[in-house]
Amino acid sequence: MAKVAEFKDLGVEQLEQRATEIDKELFTLRIRKAMGQLDRPLQIRDLRRDLARVKTVLRQKADAR
Repeated sequence: MAKVAEFKDLGVEQLEQRATEIDKELFTLRIRKAMGQLDRPLQIRDLRRDLARVKTVLRQKADAR
């Protein structure tokens, strides 16, 4: 789980790229959960929260412009 300060240091392009990476990871984990092959169910929650953090920082940067 990453901190907000770590995301604030990244640029907009990097944040958007990170958001798509997290989306792909979440998709994979949801599939694995449905098949019963997920080792750490809390990983889904952590990724969802990271995605929310990334989107929050993106929104803050967009509003600052």
